Amino acid sequence: MAQHGPAPRFRRSAALAAAVLLGLLSAARAEPAFTDPWPAIGDAAGRIVTVPSHSPFVPSEIGPDAPATAAHVTYYPPVGADAGHKAPAVVLLHGAAGVDDNREPTYARQLAAMGIGAAVVDVFGARRDIATSFTDRVIRITETMALADAYATLAWLKARPEINGGRVAVWGFSYGAMASIVATNAAIADRFAALYKLDDTRFAAHIAFYGPCVIGFEEPRTTGAPVLMAWGDRDAIMDPARCQASAATLRQGGSRVQTIVYPGAVHQWDGSRAGPRPIGRLLNDCDFQVERDLTVRDGNLGIAMGGSFTRKLILANCVGGDPYLIGRDDAVRAKSDRDVAAFLSAAFGLAQRS
Repeated sequence: MAQHGPAPRFRRSAALAAAVLLGLLSAARAEPAFTDPWPAIGDAAGRIVTVPSHSPFVPSEIGPDAPATAAHVTYYPPVGADAGHKAPAVVLLHGAAGVDDNREPTYARQLAAMGIGAAVVDVFGARRDIATSFTDRVIRITETMALADAYATLAWLKARPEINGGRVAVWGFSYGAMASIVATNAAIADRFAALYKLDDTRFAAHIAFYGPCVIGFEEPRTTGAPVLMAWGDRDAIMDPARCQASAATLRQGGSRVQTIVYPGAVHQWDGSRAGPRPIGRLLNDCDFQVERDLTVRDGNLGIAMGGSFTRKLILANCVGGDPYLIGRDDAVRAKSDRDVAAFLSAAFGLAQRS
């Protein structure tokens, strides 16, 4: 008996069913969205990559002549994203003590689980040839170097097929938060954009957790991206008046700025160290002014920061002897999770899920 293929009507029905199924699968794909609470950490492993970067000591040195550096980045791919379903991403910058496993990698895994790519930058790890001790790192590895790695990572993420390069935020902690604020400056962003061939791409949002407000700008113009500044009211390294003045300057420069102060919170409420306990030394008397030509001048001594010798001199003059309190607080962490979710959802145009 002769074999015949499916009837035309059956073939049309099968094709229609396949198309409908494909559409349903596409619609069922989980879109990036923040949840409350944020998901458990899980065992998602990051991928260690090296990203071409530079090591300018101060903003005026940003350019191809700054020493070449291979930035150390751990990338956490967003769940559910691909070239047809691009996801936003966040670049995370650590504090002066380096990457804290309970902070940057934890946030990164949670973000990735919610469909948001994350890249943890180890600024110190990439520059072990420059400094290894805490004091030497603070003197020899600058906020501008952290910025160089952050913008290099932005360029790397922009080239990823699963990432929407126009929706990448930078989130810094303490030392990294200072860099996140400096990254808003339009002149500095333009320099890095030219260096890394970013065209008109800039960070879509900036988050600064407990970053000392000791840097000012002669030219306040920003990239226009929104800014979230958050700190605790028991954190002595944070001068509330100066931080509100910094926020006002950023607003003057063109950014929408939200400041949040958590009652009872001390420094690094989202880290690994129990507390509260005293640590470190205060920076409250420091005053770094970025001039129009991107020279960094000390407001106390009037000298320009041009290398490790002048940076050491400037810090020796302004760093105080009193400590500040540090300590993990899970209740504050839960509040800050919700605040970050609301801020980035607005910046990225995302929904929030309970």
